[in-house]
Amino acid sequence: MKPFRPRWPWGNRHLQSILPSLLPRGRLRRRAAALLAASHELVLDCGDGVRLQAWHAAPAKPTGRLAILLHGWEGSAESYYILALANRLFGAGVDVVRLNLRDHGDTHHLNEGIFHSCRLAEVCGAVGALARRFPGSPPWLVGFSLGGNFALRVGASDDPRVGPLAGVIGISPVLHPDNAMKAMEQGMPLYQRYFVHKWSRSLRRKQQLWRPDMVREEIYGYGDLRRMTEVLVADHTDFPGIQHYLEGYAITGDRLLGLRAPATILTALDDPIIPASDLDRLARSPLLRVVTTERGGHMGFIESPLAPSWVNGFVCETMGIHEGGG
Repeated sequence: MKPFRPRWPWGNRHLQSILPSLLPRGRLRRRAAALLAASHELVLDCGDGVRLQAWHAAPAKPTGRLAILLHGWEGSAESYYILALANRLFGAGVDVVRLNLRDHGDTHHLNEGIFHSCRLAEVCGAVGALARRFPGSPPWLVGFSLGGNFALRVGASDDPRVGPLAGVIGISPVLHPDNAMKAMEQGMPLYQRYFVHKWSRSLRRKQQLWRPDMVREEIYGYGDLRRMTEVLVADHTDFPGIQHYLEGYAITGDRLLGLRAPATILTALDDPIIPASDLDRLARSPLLRVVTTERGGHMGFIESPLAPSWVNGFVCETMGIHEGGG
């Protein structure tokens, strides 16, 4: 596969990170019309009373492959990058499942407890539930940002529900959450403002559907991810503090030594949210491959606004898919 080389002037790391959210969705949805028409809702029993929503699309000419796609924080199964990759895989004959994490997409009504990033057991439960629905097709897990972090943790989990995996791919995955938060605190204010806005809107939705007193009203005035997280950790988790919580979903250190399937991490060295220096803190499992590009920003990898994301071809190549386009 040709190296990622964005055309001028699209190489700027902030432009790469922001551009995917600005691309016209109407054109993509028209291209993905067959995928969307074939998609049907699944509500998965993930254990302990937890239910997660997924959307499954079966291709007309299946190849026996299954891919489970996981979006990033405050994204959804409808995010541009998820739909674009799903459409590419669907066109190549892959059964595609787009999973919504708790409280993402229109799913705030499914579970009373508030989402946090250490809810790994329910994602393992969702993967296990899908494995039971599709026996004989070990799934590929493909995640973006926090979804990539979840995918890699599932791949290294000893949860017996997960079962065999064909492989795991993390695109710009969160490596060390505290360092990612520091990067947003010290970098361009746009990123922190974006996540504060999206998270606040999600929490408001949760309050409307469940209880007004679920969330302390004061957090909406913070405008600060760290302070908001401190309150949510204190009120909605068993962690003694924010540092224990952030370490709870880090994949640095020995976390990936337990990988049960081949795993690939793709990240850009100029990612403004995920410090490239954290790559040196990953355990070098023989099953782990790390691929870096000089440019690409955070989940960007856009060669030009009119070209398909380079990521789509990278994922297909990693999965051993050489047919299909778009």
